[in-house]
Amino acid sequence: MIRAAVPADVPVIHAMIRDLAEYEKALHEVRATEEHLREALFGERPAAYAHIAQDESGEPVGFALWYLNFSTWRGVHGIYLEDLYVRPEARGGGHGKALLRELARICVERGYERLEWSVLDWNTPSINFYKSLGARPQDEWTVYRLTDEALAELGRP
Repeated sequence: MIRAAVPADVPVIHAMIRDLAEYEKALHEVRATEEHLREALFGERPAAYAHIAQDESGEPVGFALWYLNFSTWRGVHGIYLEDLYVRPEARGGGHGKALLRELARICVERGYERLEWSVLDWNTPSINFYKSLGARPQDEWTVYRLTDEALAELGRP
């Protein structure tokens, strides 16, 4: 079962974000707190949205955290999937596909024309899963990022 996240889900979403970061060998980079997530997802001006995958007993086993982007070429919003995670013991149960299906449903219902995300190039199991759904890599694009000192330096008046 897939459902929209509610404020009571923040601790489990936070825990799964940390699990995902550990899987990606980047736990040391996680700075987000439960308070950050609560404000981003349920504050006065939400910046992101989340859906929860539950097993048959109602236990949360995965999540998708996403936000709206915009295509200047298409002239409409799309969804950018920031994180998709299913706990290892629940993988293979269709939860990841169900989460992506829900986001695709939202896109279709709202007239959004893109559902996009990034995947680490070494994450072969995820890459194969995404390709099995019909997703295609955008190899001609390279992601650039400014953070920390470089961001501060560029942003100084």
